[in-house]
Amino acid sequence: MGTIFECERVTKAYGGLLAVKDLSFNVEEGEIYAIAGPNGAGKTTLFDTISGVSPVTSGIIRFYGQEIQRRRADDICRLGIARTFQTTVSFETQTVLTNVLVGAAMGRPGTGTITLEFDRDSIQIALDVLEFCGLLEKQDWRVSLLSVSERKKLMLATALATQPKLLLLDEPVGGLNRQERSEMIEFVRRVNQLGITVLMIEHIMKAVQALANRMLVLHHGEKIAEGTPSDVLRDERVIEVYLGGKHREKISGNGGGGH
Repeated sequence: MGTIFECERVTKAYGGLLAVKDLSFNVEEGEIYAIAGPNGAGKTTLFDTISGVSPVTSGIIRFYGQEIQRRRADDICRLGIARTFQTTVSFETQTVLTNVLVGAAMGRPGTGTITLEFDRDSIQIALDVLEFCGLLEKQDWRVSLLSVSERKKLMLATALATQPKLLLLDEPVGGLNRQERSEMIEFVRRVNQLGITVLMIEHIMKAVQALANRMLVLHHGEKIAEGTPSDVLRDERVIEVYLGGKHREKISGNGGGGH
């Protein structure tokens, strides 16, 4: 299938602080690729640079071979890269359906014109996505009435309504209980089976092992390991700076990779 996305020597500096330093990696079309690392490692900053929220200081970001590191966030979305956030983001006073319609009407390729009404195609896409996400029966609910798990699914639904080729997920199972985590893992797997490539940040290693083909670990903005989850989670430096010695035996006993 080939490479869908790549970072080449990407650096993001805030004054004298290098949040991301000289980072290079690529994502293959159709895979699930995970990024892990301690708090402050630069993971969300990296997503900010990819999605156009914050421009890179130096380096190149390519999507299907096209440089995007200087594009606006809305342009990047309409190119086919959608994103969710660690903390759920939505229009709280609006309905579930209206939230997803914004993605369908404003974030798809060929859209973006400000409108006072939603076109028929956007409405149908939004309804289809809500059904896929299990939220169709709650389309008329105000977002403020949803549970944490439902809010995460709504954020995903809004992203999916933009019809992305690459989906960036920032801690999709964070804040969920064990049952909800299992459901979200299965949901991400179903999204990937639609042909959508997934690049995700995740702290929960069971989720990474269940989903990811490959993973990368960041530490102080630098890549310290990359490979299959089973290999990376046995890497001595990863254990030292991220997992901790107490996890050594636990990790060595788990299988990894695949989805």
